Amino acid sequence: MNRILIGLAALVFITSNATGQISQGGEPYQWDIKDVERFNVDFQEFGELDMNLIGLQDAIGDAEKDTPFRFGIEHDVAFSKENSGSWAELDNGDKIWRLGVKAVDATSISFLFDRFVLHKGAELFIWNSARTEFLGSFSFKNNKKAGVFPVSLLHSDAVVIEYLVPAGVDEGELSLGMVVQGYRAIINQYEDEERGPYGNSGACNINVNCPEGADWQIEKKSVALIIDGGNASCTGALVNNTANDGTPYFLTANHCLGNPNTWVYLFNHEATNCNGSSGPTLQTISSGDLVASNGGSDFALIELSSAPPASYEVQYVGWDRSDDESVTASTSIHHPSGDVMKICFDEDNPYHANQGGAAVWYIDEWEDGVTEPGSSGSPLFDQNHRIIGQLYGGYAACSGEVNNGEADWYGRFGVSWDGDSPETRLKDWLDPQNVSPSVLDGWPEGAVQYANDASVSINNEIEGVLCQSTIYPTATIFNNGEENLTEAVVTVQLNGNTLEQVNWSGSLGSSQSAVVNLSPQELQNGENIFQVTVESEDDENESNNSSSVTFDAVTIENSSVFQLNLTLDEYPEETTWEVSDGATVLASGGPYSVEGALVVEEFCLPEGCFVFTIYDEASDGLCCDYGEGSYTIENQLNVEVASSNGEFTSEETQDFCASVTNVNENENTSVQFFPNPTSGRLTVMLDEANSMITVYDISGRKVIQVMNSASGILELDTENLTCGTYVLSVSSKRGDSRGVFLKE
Repeated sequence: MNRILIGLAALVFITSNATGQISQGGEPYQWDIKDVERFNVDFQEFGELDMNLIGLQDAIGDAEKDTPFRFGIEHDVAFSKENSGSWAELDNGDKIWRLGVKAVDATSISFLFDRFVLHKGAELFIWNSARTEFLGSFSFKNNKKAGVFPVSLLHSDAVVIEYLVPAGVDEGELSLGMVVQGYRAIINQYEDEERGPYGNSGACNINVNCPEGADWQIEKKSVALIIDGGNASCTGALVNNTANDGTPYFLTANHCLGNPNTWVYLFNHEATNCNGSSGPTLQTISSGDLVASNGGSDFALIELSSAPPASYEVQYVGWDRSDDESVTASTSIHHPSGDVMKICFDEDNPYHANQGGAAVWYIDEWEDGVTEPGSSGSPLFDQNHRIIGQLYGGYAACSGEVNNGEADWYGRFGVSWDGDSPETRLKDWLDPQNVSPSVLDGWPEGAVQYANDASVSINNEIEGVLCQSTIYPTATIFNNGEENLTEAVVTVQLNGNTLEQVNWSGSLGSSQSAVVNLSPQELQNGENIFQVTVESEDDENESNNSSSVTFDAVTIENSSVFQLNLTLDEYPEETTWEVSDGATVLASGGPYSVEGALVVEEFCLPEGCFVFTIYDEASDGLCCDYGEGSYTIENQLNVEVASSNGEFTSEETQDFCASVTNVNENENTSVQFFPNPTSGRLTVMLDEANSMITVYDISGRKVIQVMNSASGILELDTENLTCGTYVLSVSSKRGDSRGVFLKE
């Protein structure tokens, strides 16, 4: 499958003792001494690059949209404080480790620490050999969950890493996994030159601070560049969530993904005027964790390792997940070809399409500005300044001072909202309050503040598949307004029928919440829609007044839950499955969208035996030519009742049983038997004649059955049973009783 992708940007940045990445203050040891020879630094050296070969490679790469702008050559290394550099002990007992790095004709040097675990009191600085610029200090406050730390560059051909460990402080962990030897002239001195510090976009692009961008000065504060080693990556934007709490969720494109933990995110890189080609390069965040992604709409959501500080003045932009084609105009803010922030406009309504297997917004042509390599992942805004997608690909480019009239396409935010699991959708992360709004405004600027605003969410995780006929729901009401909330009415609907209204009273200050207990509700067999709505006096915002959930219920007596754990191969769109009783399909799933993903599906079955069938459209199974797929099915005791290594052709079937005997091992029982566990014979005490004694394995399969004509003691021979858990059932005129035993 061919994909035309908007490629990757050139992202590099310089810092000085003002330091760009979040630092903890201070300056290197004896910073007033400029003679580097005084410090006896051991240098690791990198030789001259083959610029003829690099030039040929870049001539090809710079012409392709799906190739990142390259500014440096990556050298994989294994330098640590244990095997490189040198230590010096100070008079007060503190220790300093220094490691120098030199690279012939380098325009810059930058690093990736593949282990970075500092203890409280230790400080790390990086300075150029002229001792005029430095990065840091970095301390334990810069530790990342992944234990790595990417560092922005210094414009020098020789730099020094300096690590100060106070007396009595553990040295921690510090090792260098990559050195980037810059070869392109990357420096923040291009304001009067044609090429900017990160690259040069086409002449038809529009600076975000031109008059055309006047209405987008809030939204631009969300946008950032990404740098990954010696190559630049994509554009992305901070997005708001329903808690309005500044959690640093960053939206970009799925096809941009490498390892977000090794990326650096650069904010507010923009020219101050309409014609400038250079902007600030100091406001960065290192590292982030991927929390969700999906190729089906080409999105990736990353949680940055720390929230941008107040000095960055960032914005968390709002969004619209309605996926409504009534959008009348669209705007994108981005970094084409690594240039300063640009903006482009489409005055027509984009429309739904499918491009390269992804659900997209299709833009026939930009009226003003275009996108280029480096714009991938950049936000697409509707006329209400809310995100509706992120850039997936396209053919748009400049043709001289005008655009070429070609199309672009953006993965649709509304499609990204839902998915197979929290790792493949947005809603779990951007709606932590579970209020299910179709739109959300930005934060902190531009957010609409209401004096009176109540919202509601459903609790108890009523979702998926329920094996029960009754639910016991609760709801939470939130006061999102500035005034106190003292009264509200919660209305409950199930399958379109209003079942009750609960009058709540109390006193909730701004941002406070309260739980409301609701009556038990009887479910129907099959699909159910449960909805709660809150009404309060003078409520000024009705967009968050309802919360609903759709789920399936099996209300047949003695039903039980099963779980399918399905690992997909490289072609998830080929995989489907179903469970039937031989006549009726009772559960099904697929096709899927995320390569290699682990999908967990739950389904509920009545007592009986069933057939599980898995299909592969290409007749090559789940394993092993195109991935390492497999599956297991577990019953409610978390015991496997079916499994496969995924080696089949077009389909595979397995039989399994669901039984009322699938009970918890700790269930009380009226059946008396011993010993338990047993290794051979099991003695059963019977208080009634003509009793039927049945032993089931954990899948519900009958393995022993005998009729006892008299009361008293019955000896069961279990020696032929395999080791595991079994259920003993005794049926008589008095009724049925059960117990669980373990065969050793």
